Amino acid sequence: MGRADRPKGILKTSERSLKVIPFAQEAFYYTRMGTYYNSKNKLSKALLFLQKAIEIEPDNPLNHYNLACLLSKTNRLEEANQIFKHIVQNLDSGLSECYFFMAVNHGLMEELSEAKRWLLKYLQLSPEGEMAEEAEDLLLAMEEDEEEFESGDRSLDAMENEALLGLIGDMSAVSFRDRLLEDDDFRMALLRGLYQGNDILKEAIIRLLGESDCEGARNTLADFVANPWIKERLRQVAMLELKKIAPHGSYCVFSNGSFHEVTPGSYPSPAPVWQSEWQQVLECTFANMRRSAYYSDEFYEDAEAIWIDFINHSYPEVPRVDKPQTWAAGLEYCLGRFHFLGLTQKELAESYGVSTASIRRKYSEINRLLQIDQKAYRNMLTFLAEKEGEQH
Repeated sequence: MGRADRPKGILKTSERSLKVIPFAQEAFYYTRMGTYYNSKNKLSKALLFLQKAIEIEPDNPLNHYNLACLLSKTNRLEEANQIFKHIVQNLDSGLSECYFFMAVNHGLMEELSEAKRWLLKYLQLSPEGEMAEEAEDLLLAMEEDEEEFESGDRSLDAMENEALLGLIGDMSAVSFRDRLLEDDDFRMALLRGLYQGNDILKEAIIRLLGESDCEGARNTLADFVANPWIKERLRQVAMLELKKIAPHGSYCVFSNGSFHEVTPGSYPSPAPVWQSEWQQVLECTFANMRRSAYYSDEFYEDAEAIWIDFINHSYPEVPRVDKPQTWAAGLEYCLGRFHFLGLTQKELAESYGVSTASIRRKYSEINRLLQIDQKAYRNMLTFLAEKEGEQH
């Protein structure tokens, strides 16, 4: 269960770290720390360190390249492309990978003509480059899209979105499946909505494809998650539907500059990508934890790991969040039990303004799926064994 499988100790502590890092540091230090925090998915910290590296060595193209890749990862696509362009125009014209990632970012912004332009530029400069095969695959995917949707306007207008949304909104999973399998015109309209509609329509189609659970629906979802130009949030939704109807299947997705074979269960699904109320639970938990002096950064990571793990294990029977405070209190109680912090349901009930009974129910639901108590007990035995070993 991520970081939550590692014990942090069994006693509360209000001590702060005394480690002091001198202010004057080489650019290499900041680059290394930026890379480290990026690998830990602490993107705000990674951004600060990489920006500091650029301040010290503004003419080093790799510092700018690392920053642009990080901005791409955080969906700041236009800023990333400005940096990639600055690199090849002013710092290192031979760093051709910049053109490839510029193309990917333009594609994600649905600027496909620009994406095609930079893919061709990359292949012209690096026909045998590390990403040449991926660039050719992306160009092929774009050409297939152009053949499939030959209309000049790639987006549905508001009336078309509403009409298609109204049509599928009145359909049961069975009638949807029948139309999908038997009606070519309906299937083409559905594909156009899936790729050219607004996000509300796209998500509704994805959900119905999951509910219909047939070979045609699975193939449509598989093609969708493999498309490099779709929004990551919608890819997450489609992967969750595939996890529900075909959890052991293997699917091709495009990420970090190349295509990968993944299974729905192993595909990363951060909570903010899912439903807003699930994120509200985390934010409520974090807000209450900040009132305590003994929670370090790692405890916040563990709280998030427990919550995301619980969502993944419970899907598709996801928790209903009527009151975020009750789930947040239950989540913090799980964290306290796991690390033997001595938190009581009574003090958490007073802090969150909920009943002890509601905390007990939420904790029981999480513990039933994740075995928090068993893992905590094993961790305590490991901790005590290590302490005994140190004494001898």
